[in-house]
Amino acid sequence: MSGLHARDYERMLDLVMAVLEHDEPESLWHLMAGHLQEALGCDTVIFAGIRVAERDGYAQGWAPHSMGPDVSEVIRRRVQQRHPLIAYMEAAGSSPVSITQICDTWRNSSWYSEARRDYGTTHQLGVPLLGIPGELRAVSLGRRGDFTEHEVAFTARVQPLLLRVDRHVRELHRLRAAVAGTAGSTPPSGLVTAPAGGPSPPRHDLTPRELTVLGLLAEGLTASGIARRLTISPHTVNRHLEKVYRKLGTNNRVSAVLAAKRAGIVR
Repeated sequence: MSGLHARDYERMLDLVMAVLEHDEPESLWHLMAGHLQEALGCDTVIFAGIRVAERDGYAQGWAPHSMGPDVSEVIRRRVQQRHPLIAYMEAAGSSPVSITQICDTWRNSSWYSEARRDYGTTHQLGVPLLGIPGELRAVSLGRRGDFTEHEVAFTARVQPLLLRVDRHVRELHRLRAAVAGTAGSTPPSGLVTAPAGGPSPPRHDLTPRELTVLGLLAEGLTASGIARRLTISPHTVNRHLEKVYRKLGTNNRVSAVLAAKRAGIVR
């Protein structure tokens, strides 16, 4: 494996900081795609999901933005065309791989002709991600000219980060759905609610990341447990908790969770 340089590790740090500072799961993959496009000099970067049983697929994020939302249709066509990366992942292939390594006839394929015509890409590098049941997930990088051994080594080092980002995004979506499900609902029995005509529930201006941390706190996780779940440091978690306590007018985890439940923020 080709050795990495100081600049490679700087790019990895940039990726980590981009994730930690970004709270919107809907656009995080686009952000990551942009970073990878710049780091590897790619023409296209696509985060794709493939539903094996349905023989269908979709794009979750891509760069450049000019590719447009119809990129999901491109993924669906690649599934129907049996792109070599799909067969590679179905055979439990998990390492980053160049198409030249797994397919001798790729230049004669319809997907190669389309990619070259529509995006100007002549080579592709696939980075498998840990999928969810019934679904394959991968990052597809395309550009003019093959990928070097050094660049494949870089993607191998970045791959664990992408796996954690994938888990992080799914966790954010789950917590957002849980919080949204409490809106307008009746507080659980046994909790004290404000009497009619009494004081209103505490107001707050919690950020998306603070809501995420609060949701995990309500599930009983410690600061260390929240840090592991969100792949951030315990120190960062405690900083978020301090802001949560201040905004809810509390000074500890128990009173914060109770205040959040009374306000209908968490279950």
